Amino acid sequence: MPGNKIVAIIQAHIGSTRLPGKVLLDLAGEPMLARVVNRIQRAKTPEEVVVATTVNPADAAIVRLCGERGWPCFRGSEEDVLDRYYQAARRFGGDAVVRITSDCPLIDAGIVDRVVQKFLDRQPEVDYASNTLPPRTFPRGLDVEVMSLTALERAWREDDSLAWREHVTPYIYRHPEEFKLHPVANDVDYSYMRWTVDTAEDLGFVRKIYEHFGNDRFSWRDVLRVLEEHPEWVEINWYVVQKEAP
Repeated sequence: MPGNKIVAIIQAHIGSTRLPGKVLLDLAGEPMLARVVNRIQRAKTPEEVVVATTVNPADAAIVRLCGERGWPCFRGSEEDVLDRYYQAARRFGGDAVVRITSDCPLIDAGIVDRVVQKFLDRQPEVDYASNTLPPRTFPRGLDVEVMSLTALERAWREDDSLAWREHVTPYIYRHPEEFKLHPVANDVDYSYMRWTVDTAEDLGFVRKIYEHFGNDRFSWRDVLRVLEEHPEWVEINWYVVQKEAP
């Protein structure tokens, strides 16, 4: 990795199929996207946090929010999210990119720093590090992916699958013979928990969490402690099936 500027890029758009407009839905008085940005901004390793939305006119609402809050914003392709990430990374001068999705309002700054540091510790040989690689041990919704700009650019040039490009990184993690991958695991397996927001049930779950705390300054371990007190909350959305890259 020639330089060391790390840019966290949060993908966000209005046009969710299962829960339209979810990124701007309310969580304890703030839009979901604001909760995600606030939580990522507390991470120490990224130098910049960027919201990458689309050129679709509907996403002007996201651009307005970014302007109001002073967040860096990039507009790119709606379907080719890989291109959106690559162009945003180039625009903001990232040598490495942290990929975050805007439907994960429980994302944890400490986990972001942990995954990024594992990536940095293994330079220059590692191209990609993530806590989503097998074996998955973190709750779904705490997903962090870090990749070198070189790896991202190679995927951008070589990936000819539109379905994969929508999910940004499959070309990298499904070619372990071409890219050096580094999994980041937790010592306890919480992968059965679902902390992301794709459906109304998911939204109901995270609203329980935000109503409990009333802010976004809690950690993922704080959430675990609350769920020990309220194990029934886990059942609100545990059965929701995640949409995976084909």
